[in-house]
Amino acid sequence: MIVHHSVLIAGGGSAGLTVAARLLAAQPDLDVAIIEPSEHHDYQPLWTLVGAGVFDKQVARRAEADYIPRGAQWIRDAVKEFHPEKKQVLLRSGDSVTYDQLVVALGIQLDWSKIEGLDGHLGKDGICSNYSYDTTDSTWRFLKDFKGGNAIFTFPSTPIKCAGAPQKIMYLADDHLRRLGVRNKSSVIFASAGAAIFGVKRYRDALEPIVARKQIETHYRHDLIGVRPQSKEAIFRHLDEKKEVVMKYELLHVVPPQSAPDVVKRSPLADAAGWAEADKFTLQHPRFPEVFALGDNSSLPTSRTGAAVRKQAPVLALNLLSFRAGKPLEERYDGYASCPLVTGYGKLIMAEFGYDGVTMETFPFDQTVERFSMYMLKAYGLPELYWNGMLRGRV
Repeated sequence: MIVHHSVLIAGGGSAGLTVAARLLAAQPDLDVAIIEPSEHHDYQPLWTLVGAGVFDKQVARRAEADYIPRGAQWIRDAVKEFHPEKKQVLLRSGDSVTYDQLVVALGIQLDWSKIEGLDGHLGKDGICSNYSYDTTDSTWRFLKDFKGGNAIFTFPSTPIKCAGAPQKIMYLADDHLRRLGVRNKSSVIFASAGAAIFGVKRYRDALEPIVARKQIETHYRHDLIGVRPQSKEAIFRHLDEKKEVVMKYELLHVVPPQSAPDVVKRSPLADAAGWAEADKFTLQHPRFPEVFALGDNSSLPTSRTGAAVRKQAPVLALNLLSFRAGKPLEERYDGYASCPLVTGYGKLIMAEFGYDGVTMETFPFDQTVERFSMYMLKAYGLPELYWNGMLRGRV
């Protein structure tokens, strides 16, 4: 069966739902359809605090149906193939959907299988991760029972969603181990494929003293490539010295390598790195002008965060409507992204920046200082803004 929709949105996550809400707010009679197989929608930024024992994971999950905008059709299926030359998307069920305009918003793919020996051991044997709804509570389970030894927190060599999350749980773990009275018997280790604690200098300069204060051991340019659960060993590739490094652990928080979804990688929409190609300012595809992309699956050279999507979505929606009307695409995305850097229970540095690391701060105070107010904003304010504002197309 083949059906047609004026605007087809591939993906019903943060990006897809926000764009749909924006389009229908502007043109309520517009024919919009969303392809999304999942019954659930997760507010993933809260998973850090789930892993630290602050919230139960159910708090971060709601029904997808409750956030499909009024007037949009929900196609409960998955994308199998993109055929932009025919303005067509093939679904896993075998059906096809044609479109006038397409929005590609499929999120990012977690490549767990690229870590040798991990399969079947995530959530067991001291190996945990906040990067999955199913496993985020295992982080807290292991932290609660920690008696001492190495607690290792990894960061892969690929782009990832919420690049601050791998270190946020590390700072919270340090706080928790001090409360438990076992920090003096423990080593908290950040084993990162990156070259520094943070990419933007203003916030890196603020974080380095916190790392020193907490006596966190850093190993940069170390990329996790394998685990040996029986002997509790983590295997890293040193990216500069081209050698393997083995570290013992009692707790290993794994951040998996990530990439564009395979269906995007193998499509004509992909750039050389596999991401859905999009102009960094207009979000329009350079080779298929009726196609737009945003969010984690896009080629936009900015951090992959929900805050970035919040700024991308209105730009994309207005430019798509201008394209439909035959008008110039005048809206511009400036690369804005935000990373609320939790540095402990009740402490947070609010990092905000745009393209090329340009600072784009919101508040009239020094955002490089750890603040309780910013922690409360992350824990309670931003989730409300997300569920009741962003996904509704209001902010």
